[in-house]
Amino acid sequence: MITAGCDVGSLTSKAVILKDGRILKTAIIKSRPKPADSAVEVMNQALSQAGLSMGDISSCVGTGYGRDRIPFVSDTATEIACHGRGAHWLVPSARTVIDIGGQDCKAIRLDAGGGMLKFTANDKCASGTGRFLEVMARLLGIELSEIGGMSAESKSPITLASACTVWAQADVIQHLNNRVPVADIAAGINNAMAARMAIIVNGIGCERDVVMTGGVAKNAGVVAALEKMLGLRIKRISRSDPQLAGAIGAALIAVDREKGGAA
Repeated sequence: MITAGCDVGSLTSKAVILKDGRILKTAIIKSRPKPADSAVEVMNQALSQAGLSMGDISSCVGTGYGRDRIPFVSDTATEIACHGRGAHWLVPSARTVIDIGGQDCKAIRLDAGGGMLKFTANDKCASGTGRFLEVMARLLGIELSEIGGMSAESKSPITLASACTVWAQADVIQHLNNRVPVADIAAGINNAMAARMAIIVNGIGCERDVVMTGGVAKNAGVVAALEKMLGLRIKRISRSDPQLAGAIGAALIAVDREKGGAA
């Protein structure tokens, strides 16, 4: 059986193709202004790599903020369901999942079988999201991918007066004008994001093993700061890119629905 998952996020869109329970091909692109365009482009990339067409896909489940605008899916599922399912498949010992997306952040508690016990999400403010990091990286004049590693170079991280994106921008500009090293500012930004996420995670009762999904899971500075604040080690995903967890979960849910099982 060949199934697919398509995760259309505000910053990136992801596609995963599964064949008989293993990942066949994947694709990640920067999201386009229209979710439908993002979905078609990223899925076409994955299909092309696999030498397949949509006609070869038994079922495709869509997720992400743009899931209702994907033209080719058989069904949709929430980001919570997909990230929980994908994280548990990638790391079966996972009991707490932290997902930081482009416009929201989520903490999910799972049972031993991967079933969701509890979750909470922040979608009212950009302070704990990938958008926050994107805005800050632009202010610093660096690539988004660079901001994570810069924490290791910091000698004296700044402390942001507020986690609010608007006020944090003013703080960063002031620090830049005062010639504070960029590494120290980047470390302060990563710490502020981790502090915001730690509150959310502690709110659901953090349990080991903890896994991070989403693009921010690749930000070493945020991960290290979060580990320190939570007092535990976050288990790394080695089987795939953590940014693909939602799309993987969607493809797995597609398998369940093809078999007539509960998603």
